[in-house]
Amino acid sequence: MKPVTARTSFIAVMLALLAAPAAAVSVEEYPELDGIIETLVKQHHFDRVKLQKMFAAATLRPEIVAAIERPREALPWYEYRRSFLNEERVRLGARYWEEHRNTLARAERRYGVPPELIVAIIGVETRYGVNRGEHSALDALLTLSLAYPRRADFFRQELTEFLLLARELKADPRTIKSSYAGALGIPQFMPHSYRQYAVDFDNDRKRDLLGNPADAIGSVANFLHAHGWTPGEPVIDETEIKGALYTWPKQLGTEPVLRLREWLGYGIFPRREMTPPPNDGDNERPAALIALDGDAGPLYYLGYNNFYVITRYNRSKNYAMAVYELARMIRLRYQERHDISVTATTPPS
Repeated sequence: MKPVTARTSFIAVMLALLAAPAAAVSVEEYPELDGIIETLVKQHHFDRVKLQKMFAAATLRPEIVAAIERPREALPWYEYRRSFLNEERVRLGARYWEEHRNTLARAERRYGVPPELIVAIIGVETRYGVNRGEHSALDALLTLSLAYPRRADFFRQELTEFLLLARELKADPRTIKSSYAGALGIPQFMPHSYRQYAVDFDNDRKRDLLGNPADAIGSVANFLHAHGWTPGEPVIDETEIKGALYTWPKQLGTEPVLRLREWLGYGIFPRREMTPPPNDGDNERPAALIALDGDAGPLYYLGYNNFYVITRYNRSKNYAMAVYELARMIRLRYQERHDISVTATTPPS
C-alpha cells in the first residue's frame, strides 16, 4: 500500500472538489471545520449557531485552489515584469501620485517611506485600487483552510483573523470581496496584516482599506516602516560577477545575511553608478544575492535591507523587483511632469 502524502491528500481533495464544484460546507463532510468553530466560540466569543449557518451557506471553490497552485510570481522574471513595467502602469502611477500627493507626502514624513514606493505597491497589487478582488473572502479563506493541506494552518489562522476583522468593521463577512488568496482591499492586505498594520490616516475613526485611498496609503507606509524600511538607504545594486565562488551563497535567499565585504570575497561586486553613493561603512552593509531569470540568462543583483523589506509584503523576489523598478519609473515620470531634473538611474530614496 502506498503511503498517504501531502501531495496525494491534496489531489484527493481537488478531485472531490471538482466532482462537486459548488459544494456547501458541513462539519460532517469536513470534520476540521468543527475545530475552527470551536476556536472562534471559545477564544473569541462567536455564536456557534450563527457560525454554523454562515459556513453552511459558504461554498468551496476549486478554482481558488487551482489559482493558488499557479501564482503569477512563479513565472520567470522576463515574463512576470511585462505585466507591471509598462507605459500604462507608469502613466497611471504618476497620475495616482498627483491625485494623492498630499497624503503621500504626509505618509513619507510620518513613516519615512518614499511616495513612489507606496504608489508602486498599490499599482502592482490592484492597479491603483481598480482590481481589488472578485472572490468572496469567506469562500476563498474557507476553501484554502479546508481544501489546501499544504498551507491549511496558515489559512485557518487568516480565516479567524478575517472574521475578527469583519466584526471590528461591523461588516457582514459574506459581503466582503478579496483576491483568490483572501487578500483585501486597495493594498491587498491579508486579514492578519489588516488588523495589525492598517491605520486610520484621514482621522475618520475607521481603518478602511476596502475603499479609502488615504487609509491604504498610510497603511502601506506603516507596514514597510514596521518591517524595517530605512530612509536614504539603498535598495538594490546591479552586480559584476568574477569567478564562480558565488554558487553556494546564492542559495541563501532574499534575507541579507552576508556583509558586502563577504560578497566581494565571493567575486560579487556592486556597480556603483547606483545611488546613494557608497560610504566608508558600505562594506559592512548586509546584502543578499538576488538572481532573476532574464531573457538571455540569469541576472544578478545585491539586495539590501530595504529590498528585503519589500519582500515582507510579498515574499517573491520577482514581486519585489517589479515594485522597485516600477517605483523608479513612476518617480521619473512624476518628476518629468513637474520639470524636476533627475537621472535615469535614481532609485527610490
